[in-house]
Formats: sequence, structure tokens, C-alpha cells
Amino acid sequence: MADIKIGILGLGRIGKIHLENLCTRIPGVEVVAAMNPSEEGRSFAHRFKIPLVTDTALAVLHHKDIDAIIICSPTSTHADYVIEAARSGKSVFCEKPLDLSLDKVRETLKIVKEANVPLMLAFNQRLDPNFSALKKVIVSGKLGRLYTAHIVSRDPGPPPVSYIKQSGGMFMDMTIHDFDMARYLIGSEVVEVFAKGYNLVDPEIGKAGDIDTGVIILTFKNDVTVLIENCRKAVYGYDQRLEVFGSLGMMKVENPLKNTSSLFDDKGAHSPRHLDFFMDRYVTSYQREMEAFIESLTNNEPMPITGDDGLKAMVIAEAANRSVKENRPVRIDEIQV
Repeated sequence: MADIKIGILGLGRIGKIHLENLCTRIPGVEVVAAMNPSEEGRSFAHRFKIPLVTDTALAVLHHKDIDAIIICSPTSTHADYVIEAARSGKSVFCEKPLDLSLDKVRETLKIVKEANVPLMLAFNQRLDPNFSALKKVIVSGKLGRLYTAHIVSRDPGPPPVSYIKQSGGMFMDMTIHDFDMARYLIGSEVVEVFAKGYNLVDPEIGKAGDIDTGVIILTFKNDVTVLIENCRKAVYGYDQRLEVFGSLGMMKVENPLKNTSSLFDDKGAHSPRHLDFFMDRYVTSYQREMEAFIESLTNNEPMPITGDDGLKAMVIAEAANRSVKENRPVRIDEIQV
């Protein structure tokens, strides 16, 4: 079978990761075009001898030889690029979210469906080897009937306020990964959301109209309850943990550390710091999600993470925002109507 020909839009942090993986670690593909507005990003693409390196998205989207488009550009461009790619008959891999507007996402997914092209949304944490192992144990039934789950997600530090202002808010930007992970692990749909949000890290984040610390309780259709804890700042590093509890046992996923050494002395036991941030924590999952996309295309199989998964996570985020604002539990069907 001929190599799948790829075009990539956006060569920021994530785009560079995907480009390098596609060019050096993933067989069966050929990157034939890359777009980035800045010269710095285009210079990065030139290192891999990409035939077409441009600052014009349409040159990639309408490239006659391209089979699939990888979208890593700013969020504000995602939906329009997905629509253009779909109408050009190209398969699509898009970083989350498709858009910050639920209506725009619904419209985009409708057009993708009409075009009958594959679309995968990049919830890379599902492809983390440790989280994947936990999912396999749940599916195997070794935990029995699920009762509760606990997700901890804390960043090492908040992003710039300029980013906060255009991010869609913490629940839509950061917690959305946890909402997707909860659905993925529990295997059911959320029916109710109760959330509390606070400004404890930086008052400037509050002035920008967002929160930096939150606690969310998700109630699922199968009566499982998931507790999510978020904070924009953890002084000890990136904190990403999971625990699922059921009738036959419990399983945890702990944080990887910078190394596996431990020091024991007269003051106690000392371990290395946590990893710095998602760029080093999820190196493997970024590669695995792109491998999953290419494998699905090669085998003509359904995408493992869909646009509908992204929409459902956004609906949960919107319910969480309303819950904080109105200080009450919010049913999911209040958002979907």
C-alpha cells in the first residue's frame, strides 16, 4: 500500500511534535506539505525536507496529493480548517477543541458527516500507556462493578493571562481532558455536573474572568461518581493521577518522576521531582495518538477518538461553568437543548 500523504497546519509546540514523529518514528506516511505563519516554524519544517513549506493554509488544504490534514493551528482556526479539509475530501486529525462555541462545533461535525471523511480529535491522554492499562483492567472486569473514580490534574504553573483570556476558561481548556478521560474510563455518559471554582493562585486570572482552582463531581448514567480536582499551579511539578474503585478492587495510576532514584538519609526519604509539564509527561501518548490515526486510515477503521467525543466533553465543560455561576448541580440535558 502506498504511503499516506500528510499535510500539517501549524508548527507551534504540538505541531512540531507531530511533524517530527511523522517524519522519524511513524512508518507508512509521507509529509508533503507544512504551513506556519512564522518563519521560525517554517524553518523547523525545512529540517525534514518537506517538499512544500508555506505560510498559506489553502495551499495545503487544496493540495491534490494530500490524503490527510493534521491541524495544530490556533483554536480559532480549527473549525474552518476542518470544514475546508472535509469539503476537499481529506481525512482530518485536529487538536482539541474544534471551537469554543458549541453551535460552531455542531455545525462543523454536521459538515464532516455529510462529507463522509474520517475525523479524529486529539485527546492524547487516552493513549498514555498507564491510562490505557487502567482502561484494559476496567474492561476486563477485574475491578468488578465500578463505584467511584478520582482524577487529579494540576499544572506546574498558570499560562499567561493573555492566553487565559482567549482559552475559553479553565474547564474548557484544561479540565476538558479530564472530562474526556472520565467518559473514556467509565464507559457511560454524564447526566449531572456539580462544580465549584475559585481564584486562589492569581487574582489576575479572576480579573480576566476565569478560575484557577476547581472541584467537579460528575454523575454518570450508570450511577458511577467521578471527582475531579484541578489547579493551575502545583509547586512540585505536573500532577496527573487517577484512581478507579470498584466492587472487586481499586487501581491507581501515579505520577512518573524525573528518574527512579530515591535518597534515604537521617532526614527521611527523598524522591526526584515530578515531570515539568505535558510536553515531557505525554511524549509517548503524542506518538501513540498519531500512530492510532494512521493505523485507522490504513485499515479503514473507525477513529478511536471522534468529533462527537470532543462535543460531549465540551457540553460537560459548559455544564460545569453554569454550575459554578449558579451554585447548583446542572443536568447535561439542560445544555443540549
